[in-house]
Amino acid sequence: MRIDVILESNNSPERIAELAKLAEDCGLGGIWVSGMLDGRDPFALFVKAALATRKIKMGPIAVSSYELHPLMMAKSLLTLNEYANGRAQMTVGGGGGTATAMNIKFDRRVRRMRETLEILEEASKAGTLDYEGEIFQIRNYKTFWATSNPPTVYASANRAQMLRMAAKNAQRLMLSDKIVQQVAEAKALVSETRVQAGLPAEPFGMTNFWAWHVKPTREEAVREARIWLALRGVLLRPNHEYFMSPEDCDIVDEHRQAFFRALAKKTHEIEGVPEHIIETLVDNLTSTCAIDDLDQEIDRLQQFADAGLTEIALRIYDNPEDTIRLLGERVVPAMR
Repeated sequence: MRIDVILESNNSPERIAELAKLAEDCGLGGIWVSGMLDGRDPFALFVKAALATRKIKMGPIAVSSYELHPLMMAKSLLTLNEYANGRAQMTVGGGGGTATAMNIKFDRRVRRMRETLEILEEASKAGTLDYEGEIFQIRNYKTFWATSNPPTVYASANRAQMLRMAAKNAQRLMLSDKIVQQVAEAKALVSETRVQAGLPAEPFGMTNFWAWHVKPTREEAVREARIWLALRGVLLRPNHEYFMSPEDCDIVDEHRQAFFRALAKKTHEIEGVPEHIIETLVDNLTSTCAIDDLDQEIDRLQQFADAGLTEIALRIYDNPEDTIRLLGERVVPAMR
């Protein structure tokens, strides 16, 4: 299973290039950066990294057609791909914080995602693109300059309808904060859909956006994990019912804003939520442990691979150099 890392979106282009080179030297497969509202342009951010590396893939998570027209998305992706000599990658999303901040109405998400994927696929083929969709129309877009090695495009999908669409129309699939059982369920649905559509069930690439908090001590790891819990699947109840009682799920629902307040303050203190619930969320929705206990998380990664993942994108936080080196020394060799 390929190991990628997701870096902080507030890093400078120079910093991204530095971490990309280290990740490449450590044998990782790719680097990602989330396209956050307050971040830099998610494509231009990688240009220096593309020039500083030779093998590692790179690109943004997750750009939606609500914030960027698919034609402009294609232009930016193909330009990055030219800098990277065919190593650009990106994930297409169905919404996101940037679009929310723009007060955009989310409608026909699945159809918009499908047309965006179709446009990106066709635009990656050097030539002239004419596209007539229900939502998007493009006339005479010429991409003769596009590299012969096309970029890799993932669909961000988590629910059944979007998963079925992605299974038929995407090159690869990215899940988000899904536990092993959910990955297995998604894999089964994707495989069934592809067979019904006359497509081969395998090979089909699947990855998962997954929080990684492995530190010198468990105390340090848990403190970091608690800060970011609000973003783990946005604490939606359907994700918790796999491992929590209905009563505990009710408490999380009632106190969801407490998790977001902790995130805003960058504090590990989550007001009003019993400790056993926070511990359960950390243990199930993240990889959180001391370095001495890393084998337990390597075992979890193997379970992910057995459930159907071909890759995993690990969201790393403080001291990224230490984490990248540890992944290269211990995790990459174990997952080959």
